[in-house]
Amino acid sequence: MTHGFDLDDRLRERERRDLRRHLDVTERVARRTRFADDPKGGAADFGEEMVVFAANNYLGLADDGRVQRAAEQGARTVGTGAGASRLVTGDTRLHRALERDLADCKEAERALVFSSGYAANVGTIDALSPDVVFSDELNHASIIDGCRVGASETVVYDHCDPDDLRAKMAERASTTGDGEQWLVVTDSVFSMDGDVAPLAALCDATEEYGAWLMVDEAHATGLFGDGGGVVQREALSDRVDVQLGTLSKALASQGGYVAGDETLVEYLSNAARSFVFSTGLAPPAAAAAREALRIARETDHPDRLWANVATLRDGLEGMGYEVLGETHILPVLVGDRADALELDERLRDHGVVAPAIRPPTVPEGTSRLRVAPMATHTDADLRQCLDAFETAGEEVGLL
Repeated sequence: MTHGFDLDDRLRERERRDLRRHLDVTERVARRTRFADDPKGGAADFGEEMVVFAANNYLGLADDGRVQRAAEQGARTVGTGAGASRLVTGDTRLHRALERDLADCKEAERALVFSSGYAANVGTIDALSPDVVFSDELNHASIIDGCRVGASETVVYDHCDPDDLRAKMAERASTTGDGEQWLVVTDSVFSMDGDVAPLAALCDATEEYGAWLMVDEAHATGLFGDGGGVVQREALSDRVDVQLGTLSKALASQGGYVAGDETLVEYLSNAARSFVFSTGLAPPAAAAAREALRIARETDHPDRLWANVATLRDGLEGMGYEVLGETHILPVLVGDRADALELDERLRDHGVVAPAIRPPTVPEGTSRLRVAPMATHTDADLRQCLDAFETAGEEVGLL
């Protein structure tokens, strides 16, 4: 008799279904990098340099000297780590300065910084403890897990479909009456489809039923609406109750944030377990994020990103690829997971990193390559990417 775990068998099953993932050690975080020859990271030998179209480092600021110097200064003046929960001794002047800047760009009364975007989502949904969470079917895993953690009932509505949301809210209202607390949660930019939620229509639906709306701007912060996100671009700051995002993508640092009115933030600082019982964000990360936010709002980095996005989309579609979405995320639809994996490998042979995305991250039959350009990609980088997609697509039989 045994009650243990056969993890080797679980891994073999993932391998059989083309679902096993591997950690690849990179030499540096930049638009170009090299990968370790030893996939376990035991060797210091790296292969040929490749151009990276796989990161969420959308503005290319992760290796920007200004952001690096800000992180270094934060470490020297405040320390390398917060040392404790922010409710104990871990609340520093850098945290407060970053929160003021985030609140300003989010057009909110106040912001609260968490140790990660994942922690912000899970902690916020759990702390609000709504009776029902209405969640877009393609929301990020951190939102899904936030729904699972608490005692809330979750109702999933069709992707980016405010009419289906309204129908499900009407059905719920007809059976329960008044008195329940409802939270509608959506990403603003969906990370695997590159599309944008219909936020104004979602505001209409939530207001009709007196619900709250929470919007995760993880893939939009720093890129839309003077750095705030899609909520700011569409002038909806006064209609969205909870604005949330990350510091680890366009802002090239680490951490997450929630922005809203004073009461919301004060409540979360007392009730969100992932904030209360977690060491505060490291001061160098806070300093780096603050400088990256300044660059996003005051320079032409976003404009350069959008120019690169247009070049790649036009080139890929011109070859015959189906490119989903409408944003800086360019999902190249392949369909079959084996074909997606082979295209991924052939691209690497040609010096381009653009990862295959497979189930369960995306629905069965919709495997794709997720192409994520950066503001710092050069014309030569873009040309290499397009040439590699053309050659690799012919080799795999997709073109």
